[in-house]
Amino acid sequence: MTDTQSDPFHRLYVESWAPEYGASMEVDDGSAAAASVDPAVETSDWRPIEGARTDAPREMVFVDGVRRIEARLTLDDPLEGPVPGIMGAYGVGAVIWKRAARRSDFTGLTVERLVVMAKGLAVDVHRIGALPVTAESVPGDDASALVSHLQQRMRAAEGALASALAGPGRLVIADGPFHEVRAQPVVGYVKTHRTRYLDGESGALIGRLRAGSRTPLFLIDSERYPRYAWYLRLADLPGHSWTGVVRCEVSAALGVEAAVQMADWTAGLLPGLSSAPHIDRRAPQNLVPIAALERELRKCMGDQGLAARALRSAVRNRRLAGIGGGG
Repeated sequence: MTDTQSDPFHRLYVESWAPEYGASMEVDDGSAAAASVDPAVETSDWRPIEGARTDAPREMVFVDGVRRIEARLTLDDPLEGPVPGIMGAYGVGAVIWKRAARRSDFTGLTVERLVVMAKGLAVDVHRIGALPVTAESVPGDDASALVSHLQQRMRAAEGALASALAGPGRLVIADGPFHEVRAQPVVGYVKTHRTRYLDGESGALIGRLRAGSRTPLFLIDSERYPRYAWYLRLADLPGHSWTGVVRCEVSAALGVEAAVQMADWTAGLLPGLSSAPHIDRRAPQNLVPIAALERELRKCMGDQGLAARALRSAVRNRRLAGIGGGG
């Protein structure tokens, strides 16, 4: 059974199956675009480097976002045929860990809800029930582009928040690649390895890292986002050679000296914040502060079922009228 919006020209359907069905995918955010790699920017002697806490900032700030697909839509256009769409939401925020006080506070928590249609079409809607909604569109008819659009909007919000919170006395860790060309003191924290940037002896070192140690820096010299990166191991756990390994990266505009200091701090501090396998299935990569932030953001997003029912009610009562060219 589907809900529809009756219209002489368009019929909008809210699909009845689970909205995430068939959509558990890794979204390619373009961070692994063609790039040259220079492994000798810090040293040519590739050995594990132990982390350090010397002169580490008083505060650590963790920025993250969560997203979900709340409903899938189909717009039955008489000329274009069925046009896919989604209603999705994302939440972005930060948790500030005051190291000396050993306490954390949430800040900057925001939630955005979007109705995104394909083929440049947009539903004229600003509110669904009590929920504010933004209507947007993407070109083409690739359904995966709808999820990519939601992901990109979330990543942009994360980057803006991370930049706003960066400052003296703080080490900012932004979950995911940090796409920033300016000299922002923000570390991108990458849990999922889609691309192997190192090979030969440099690549073999990753498997020999122990908890609290890192590789030397290497330069990922991409045209859009040149950055210094390093791998570090959070915990020594049973499994394959990359178990417990994450990649961190900073803008190359910071310079090698500042990047080395931030790399030392991450290797010295992050292993102590890693999660345990019996608590988090994404352990140890999903750091404890980030997991707490994700839970708080999901609370802020509200109940997915209520959001979907509000959408169905709006469609049934024809409150999603007016289909036009999108931006």
